[in-house]
Amino acid sequence: QVQPVESGGGLVQAGGSLTLSCAASRSTFSFDRNTVTWYRQPPGKQREVVGIIIPNGYTTYPDSVKGRFTISRDNAKNTVYLQMNSLKPEDTAVYYCNSPGLTWGQGTQVTVSS
Repeated sequence: QVQPVESGGGLVQAGGSLTLSCAASRSTFSFDRNTVTWYRQPPGKQREVVGIIIPNGYTTYPDSVKGRFTISRDNAKNTVYLQMNSLKPEDTAVYYCNSPGLTWGQGTQVTVSS
């Protein structure tokens, strides 16, 4: 099975930025042909959607991150990115990417200190 591989998390101060990456464990899966969703799961809470990119490049975000988070895709690298700016402590979570047909990856931890 193909698995997403998330990376780029870390510890950052409030107001800072991070860029997360999402790659596929096998090159047989192409992100540019599939909808990719970024999720996060804060400590003790349910997983939630933080952004979606569809094959034509259209993106959508919930109000909680709109204007701060941006999803992009590099087709040559078969990688999807989540650019996160103006981070807040409430953005602290494990971040995951996924797409129909993939299993869940390990996620990447983002911790925002106040």
